[in-house]
Amino acid sequence: MTSHDALLIEGYAAVFGLPDASGDVVRAGAFARSLRGGARPPMLLMHRSGAIAGRWTRIIEDGRGLYLRGLVEAGSARALVRQGLNGLSIGFRPHLWRPRVERGRELIDLELVEVSLVSAPMQGRARFVVLGNEIAKERA
Repeated sequence: MTSHDALLIEGYAAVFGLPDASGDVVRAGAFARSLRGGARPPMLLMHRSGAIAGRWTRIIEDGRGLYLRGLVEAGSARALVRQGLNGLSIGFRPHLWRPRVERGRELIDLELVEVSLVSAPMQGRARFVVLGNEIAKERA
């Protein structure tokens, strides 16, 4: 693979305040401690350990949620993205949470373990878009 084969993607792996399919709600600031500690979780394919899809080059919390930008480098992952794969899903360990009355949990403090490219994200708005296929764009 040449450096120009990688796909540059960006999107939100978690959107604050919106329940996912299980009723879990991520609160703003939930990733702050993990990110402050320099977390650089792997980009996996479908949460499969060892199935490295690429690498995240930027991970921040903003006013909307957990924003990521990265490079999809593995050939199999690039092929799936070109076929329409566009979901994101977080792998995490909850450090602080409380049950929600409706169902699920209010997630207050999370350790970010990995972020996967998935076909069916638990949170419907956890999606990414392809910005291009040249690493040079990432350096801009």
